[in-house]
Amino acid sequence: MKSLLSLLGLCLFAHAAHAGPSINVGVVYDYLDGDKSTYLKRIFNGGTSTAFVKVEVLEILYDEQGVAKEVPLQTQLDSSARDGLMASPARLIVPANGLQGTRLVFLGERNNERYFRVRYIPVVPEKEDAFAVTEEEREAYQSTLQAGVSVLAGYGTVFFVRPKDTRYDTRIENSGAQYALHNNGNSVIEVDEFKNCVVGKADDCHPTTKNHVLPGRTFSFDKEAGREYRFKLVEGQASKDQVVKG
Repeated sequence: MKSLLSLLGLCLFAHAAHAGPSINVGVVYDYLDGDKSTYLKRIFNGGTSTAFVKVEVLEILYDEQGVAKEVPLQTQLDSSARDGLMASPARLIVPANGLQGTRLVFLGERNNERYFRVRYIPVVPEKEDAFAVTEEEREAYQSTLQAGVSVLAGYGTVFFVRPKDTRYDTRIENSGAQYALHNNGNSVIEVDEFKNCVVGKADDCHPTTKNHVLPGRTFSFDKEAGREYRFKLVEGQASKDQVVKG
């Protein structure tokens, strides 16, 4: 299965670098619980000039082999089809050293878990972008950026929409040579802060990882003598520390 980590990434939009907007979207994984339909996402601008941010949403679909692809939402193609994730507003004006929020709203059926890629893209406002600025303000902003060398950096996040009737059912198999977690529930679970270390040497470890296990999938690793494996098993709001000896 193509890792959800591969669906993330920093989208760099080189534009002109001593001053300019610099946005921060916080965590890159967000989760909408089964009893909620809206989620507030806050965007911080730590730069020295206003950030004009476009919010774009794509749905992540998996085929039978677990390969992911991103597709446009039907709601973007047909305004009468209300099924998917929408950002309101989808255009943000974030002042320097300021904060703005967009509300992510899910409309449609919640029988199965669904996944979305949400992109937050700083732009130089154009007429067609629907930002509430005059032509004079747009030109002045563009001239300000062009006076220096600025990098407009956008971020992609992954948004999980849990089923309405969320059910967790994690099965563990701990054999002599391998450890496996099977997600038999209907919502994603996390193997968070996964550490593979030499026993008794907390500073002799492989890089720490975060892993998402989708419904019907398995996370496993081979156990090696003299090593221990520590992680948090996260099922929604519940988190359990796990230690596995090699």
